[in-house]
Amino acid sequence: MRKYLLNTSVLSSLFGAFGLVQTTRKGPKDWRLALMWISWAMTVAIAVGTVIEDNRALELED
Repeated sequence: MRKYLLNTSVLSSLFGAFGLVQTTRKGPKDWRLALMWISWAMTVAIAVGTVIEDNRALELED
């Protein structure tokens, strides 16, 4: 679990949610907001997937 929480790409994608939450609270609720949430979710998924792949590569080297 620590490898996910301390990874910089995962951290940056999670901190990106703060701006998105502010936009959701104050901005217009239209199709662009839905696309921003989908984009954020994909960014988090890619960051976690990268950590998983890096971990598998390290295990194969050992």
